[in-house]
Amino acid sequence: MTDNLTVSVLGTGIMGAAMARNLARAGHTVRAWNRTRDKAEPLAAEGAHIADNPADAVRDADVVLTMLYDGAAVLEVMRQAAPALRPGTAWVQSTTAGLDAIGELAAFAREHDLVFYDAPVLGTRQPAEAGQLLVLAAGPAESRQAVTPVFDAVGARTVWTGEDGAAAGATRLKLVANSWVLAATNAAGEVLALAKALGVDPQSFFDAIDGGPLDMGYLRVKTGLVLEDRLSPPSFTVTTAAKDARLIVEAGQRHGIRLDVAAAGAARLDRAAAQGHGDEDMAAAYYASFDDGPATA
Repeated sequence: MTDNLTVSVLGTGIMGAAMARNLARAGHTVRAWNRTRDKAEPLAAEGAHIADNPADAVRDADVVLTMLYDGAAVLEVMRQAAPALRPGTAWVQSTTAGLDAIGELAAFAREHDLVFYDAPVLGTRQPAEAGQLLVLAAGPAESRQAVTPVFDAVGARTVWTGEDGAAAGATRLKLVANSWVLAATNAAGEVLALAKALGVDPQSFFDAIDGGPLDMGYLRVKTGLVLEDRLSPPSFTVTTAAKDARLIVEAGQRHGIRLDVAAAGAARLDRAAAQGHGDEDMAAAYYASFDDGPATA
């Protein structure tokens, strides 16, 4: 197989569109589909072919890449694509789908003789647009030459976690990483909310921790989005973060542990979404601290 592939990208939201764009820029033929076609149309300017339906998108593809909302959405779309799927096609499943869903998706791959790669990514809008995502991948070594050019186009590095995508090793690592990201995001919002409630200038907090072990760039970035009212366009939405938080809690429960911080974080994100912040950056979880609705930082 040559390094120039025909790649079907199913799902062109924040992450999928950036991945499709970088695949096209790397010289691959990209066939993109999105449930809301308007979100896929701008990719035509990058040379992507916009498909009317999932089956048209995957026809004759070397690699199918799914980047949708959750596992149920992936299964629904792949069932629509099924009539045009070619046996032996590599399927790069990059949606954060959760442990139970990966088993269902791997079963679908076996049924249709697809080579299944569990391949979620770490990163948000900016690294996705720059082709600097961290790809977490699991799948058979003998077929990796089919997907390596795809990973190289969308990511700065690939971390292989095993040879069986159905075992969800990559998704397990993604959930662990996301548990830290979401905990830090929610904590950043609570710091600002508490400072506001106590009449403390947030800058005095930043000055106090400056350069020490409690300081971190991520804290500065997420609090800056709130303080400077830059929550749109989002790097990663509140609604999607809430979904991921629920998957983390469910994974803990499935393995007999309680994740109290993750559960509380999921509730905060759900509350912020209910207040109307679902399509804003996940830093908008800040607003969940205020029962009377939105409050400026």
